[in-house]
Amino acid sequence: MPEILMTREGYERLKKELEELKTVKRREIAERLRHARSLGDLSENFDYQDARRQQAMLEGRIRDLEHVLQRARVVDRPDHAGEVVHLGSRVRLRDLDSGRERAITLVGSFEADPLQDRISIVSPLGEALLGKSAGDEVEVQTPKGIVRYRIEAVE
Repeated sequence: MPEILMTREGYERLKKELEELKTVKRREIAERLRHARSLGDLSENFDYQDARRQQAMLEGRIRDLEHVLQRARVVDRPDHAGEVVHLGSRVRLRDLDSGRERAITLVGSFEADPLQDRISIVSPLGEALLGKSAGDEVEVQTPKGIVRYRIEAVE
């Protein structure tokens, strides 16, 4: 079973989510089920059917999180953290064609959220950046074509 690389922050975030689901959310759904059962005929009771669907999704998410956390390997910041791009690095990039600058954080694939600028180390951009330093330039194949970046800073 392969390991899942994660940042310490990502691991802690998933642990917190798991605890919330197992305690608060399970209780909420159990209460919804109790209430829906009290309304009578379960075969035509939308509230009951909906609560059962919610319960199934909740239990699936709990299983997924438990599986990921069992396989997780937290990668702490290396001594040369500010010099070389690695898992957990915050990187400021300049698009060499548009001149626009953006800041991203490199994370494990399970933590990735491009809308929050959390980019997976196994994505084309993540792979291109790993091991590079400030001042290096990289090219990344995207659906829109090749994009060229210069690394402005590694934090």
